[in-house]
Amino acid sequence: MKRLRRTFFNRSTLIVAEELLGKILVFKNHKGIITETEAYMGFDDPASHAARGKTKRTEIMFGPPGYSYVYLIYGLYHCLNVVTEKEGFPAAVLIRGLLVQDQKTGKDIHLDGPGKICRYLGITTQDHNKIDIVKNEDFYVGCVKKTLGFKTTSRIGIRVGQDKLWRFVGEF
Repeated sequence: MKRLRRTFFNRSTLIVAEELLGKILVFKNHKGIITETEAYMGFDDPASHAARGKTKRTEIMFGPPGYSYVYLIYGLYHCLNVVTEKEGFPAAVLIRGLLVQDQKTGKDIHLDGPGKICRYLGITTQDHNKIDIVKNEDFYVGCVKKTLGFKTTSRIGIRVGQDKLWRFVGEF
């Protein structure tokens, strides 16, 4: 499977969020089809962690595209994002949905939430934040020649910025 290159992530966050649908997230011995994403970008996006500027937590969002940004919400759930756009501009795409095949049962499981994805795969802030997923051998996004139809909706789980239709949900 061909891996996505840095140029894929070094584009408009909205385009990357849309085009990640149907791509394959590879993490260690797991592979899953990305089924849902959300875009967060810039200083004008009140829902973005970077809206208030660069902090120790958000510095990765200002870094080069193609890196993982993993954070903890509510003190319980890890969330996986991929940094997008040019270095210096804070932007990332949250991976909200993933279709994986359970290795024990062989059945497809739809992980419908960023916390579920990270819990199932074992992704944590401590071990998987700031990883170059363009070069990493065990953690990357692969390209398949499958395009999903999709719909856009308001982002969920936020209180501000709900007017932006930056949530992309794949249609199977």
